Amino acid sequence: MSRVVIKSPAEVAKAREAGKLVAELLAMIGEHVKPGVSTEELDARCHEHIVKVQKAKPANVGYYGYPKTICASVNQVVCHGIPSPNHILNEGDIINIDVAVIKNGWHGDSSRMFFVGEPSPEARRLVETCYDATVAGIRAVRPGASLGDVGHAIQTITEGAGFSVVREYCGHGIGRVYHEEPEVLHYGRPGIGLKLKPGMVFTIEPMINAGKAATRQLGDGWTVVTQDGSWSAQWEHMVTVTENGYEVLTPWPDGLHGYPAIG
Repeated sequence: MSRVVIKSPAEVAKAREAGKLVAELLAMIGEHVKPGVSTEELDARCHEHIVKVQKAKPANVGYYGYPKTICASVNQVVCHGIPSPNHILNEGDIINIDVAVIKNGWHGDSSRMFFVGEPSPEARRLVETCYDATVAGIRAVRPGASLGDVGHAIQTITEGAGFSVVREYCGHGIGRVYHEEPEVLHYGRPGIGLKLKPGMVFTIEPMINAGKAATRQLGDGWTVVTQDGSWSAQWEHMVTVTENGYEVLTPWPDGLHGYPAIG
């Protein structure tokens, strides 16, 4: 864990600038998530907004060969769903839109869940539980706490609701580099793992399944789905460790958050 990069206040400010762009982007795209819209259309809107409005660069395009600007993960897709003109959203679907940008050499990364029309009670409970778990993980961040504390907080909320935490994918450090140390697991034991220090910047992005935690990757080499076909949800925020707690670097401008931006 010696490779974890501690950011200076000036560097955190640059990460904050990039983080606010992805937060604003996700707030913008929400009004376009509706039945009859293709995930390709959502991708095109996000790409245009990043390039023309934000004057930034889409971080996902070409990253290890990924072909699109956003990941659009619908229903049983856990993560890395590739947008397609053939994937039309239907009433009752749930979708995670995950996007990252590069601004002045610094990365911003966040994701949100959206309901397509009116969700079923169980789909709503899954999405809201995942949100509560994400918030619990964020609130565990403070100097001297461990990554195990963060993971344990997420796991406790998730499993207490009868859902499961995906093990194969985790949060990550972020800054000038898209994915860097540390790995942020969304399960764990209190007091175990890396001790948090001011200036660390990383994502918290739990994926939870309505059924079992097991996943599989499709033949496109990207799309990950639940093995049992159950639905999955994910939320993601960038946070930095402050002298007294945390700061969310991707606060949503439309106010959709049940946590203080600074805690």
